[in-house]
Amino acid sequence: MSNQFELRLSGAGGQGLLLAGIVLAEAGILDGKFATQTQSYGPEARGGASKSEVIISDSEIDYPEVRTPNLTLALTQEAADKYISKDIINGIIVVDERVEIDPAIKYEKLIRVPIIKTAKNKIGKAIVANIVSLGIIVEATNIVSKEAMESAILNRVPKGTEKLNRMALESGYELAK
Repeated sequence: MSNQFELRLSGAGGQGLLLAGIVLAEAGILDGKFATQTQSYGPEARGGASKSEVIISDSEIDYPEVRTPNLTLALTQEAADKYISKDIINGIIVVDERVEIDPAIKYEKLIRVPIIKTAKNKIGKAIVANIVSLGIIVEATNIVSKEAMESAILNRVPKGTEKLNRMALESGYELAK
C-alpha cells in the first residue's frame, strides 16, 4: 500500500487557492513524489467558494480527484460549510480563526489560526494568505520538504514578490507550531 495524502484547499475565489494547489503539487514533484492537482472554479472565481485539490503519493496515483481528504483547509465560512465533509474522521482541518466547524464533523486535529489577519497585518498583504496557509500545511504534515515548498513558491510567484512570499511562508510555519 502506498503512502498517499489527499488535500482540499478551499476559500473564496481570488484568495489564490488554485495557485496554492499548483505550488503544493509542484513541491511534491520536486521531492520526487507523484502529484495531481484539480480545481473547481467558474463563477467562484469572483468571490464565491472555490477549491483546489491535491494528491501527493509515493507511488502512481490511480484516481486524480480527492475522495476523502487527509487535510482540508477553509479560509472562509462559506468554503467550510461547502467543502468540509462530514466523513473526515482521521483528517486534519485547518481554518482561519473566524471559521466555525459543524460539531457533527469528526476530525483528528483542528488548527484554527489567524491566517488572513497574519497575511494582512504581519506581512502587509491579504493576498499572501494562500502562502501563509501552505506554511501551516507543511509544518503540520511534513507532506513535502520545506526546501521543495520554497522552490515551488519561488517558481510560481511574480518576480519582485519573492521576499514577501518567503515572509508569508515563514509566518505559516510559526502559526502551525
